Amino acid sequence: MTAASTLSAVEIIGHRGASYDAPENTLASVNLAWERNADAVEIDIYLSKDGKIVAFHDKTTKRIGGRDQEVKDQTFDELQTLDVGAWKNAKYKAERIPTLTQILETIPAQKRLFIEIKCGPEVLPQLKQELAASGKTPAQTAIIGFDFDTMQQAKQLMPEREVIWVFKVKQNKITRKWQHKPSYYIQKAKEANLDGLDLGYNGFVNKAFVQQAKEAGLPVYVWTVNKVGDAKKLAEMGVTGITTDRPGLLLSALKPEK
Repeated sequence: MTAASTLSAVEIIGHRGASYDAPENTLASVNLAWERNADAVEIDIYLSKDGKIVAFHDKTTKRIGGRDQEVKDQTFDELQTLDVGAWKNAKYKAERIPTLTQILETIPAQKRLFIEIKCGPEVLPQLKQELAASGKTPAQTAIIGFDFDTMQQAKQLMPEREVIWVFKVKQNKITRKWQHKPSYYIQKAKEANLDGLDLGYNGFVNKAFVQQAKEAGLPVYVWTVNKVGDAKKLAEMGVTGITTDRPGLLLSALKPEK
């Protein structure tokens, strides 16, 4: 592979949409990422009190929305009263928390949505139903999340969907040793029949790790990368995808032909 084709092969994923410019996890942000030609978009989901799947990152609506209450303790109608756009920019005033169904409808052909589960396995039956009803192909969605047990259950319930485990590798401040070796994450994911690894960007991510994971049949995704130089380095290491708040910027640098 040439250097140029290595760069252009990487999937550029809009983190919570194009969240550098638009309010995260809103239709405005998701649609802006598609407008900027992102290969994929990542969103976060919770289950509302009355069983609707909504796109939201935090456990409570305090930081975005101004109401200090957990998402799971609010009905969909209550969540709809919150303005989740004005905090970012006055032009997004009155932006509302979208449903997963609304976001699924935005996915263009040949693009896909990464759905990060922020709650627990209680969302899975409803998620399965909404994905099946969406009319999108299984290849157009991937389920991701930090909670290993939830990912394991997601894969068992939806074997046709790509399920990717998200994790952050901790480093001992004194010894500088990583909490676990690459083989720990690879083996754990393989045993649960998962489809990929998605980790925070730090020194743990290197060519040897990416190669080892790929040889085990596990593509590697890295978050959250907003600098062109970092993105190019990761592309050269062979990562499959890069999650970024700035999909437009990374695409223009890595895939100028798009």
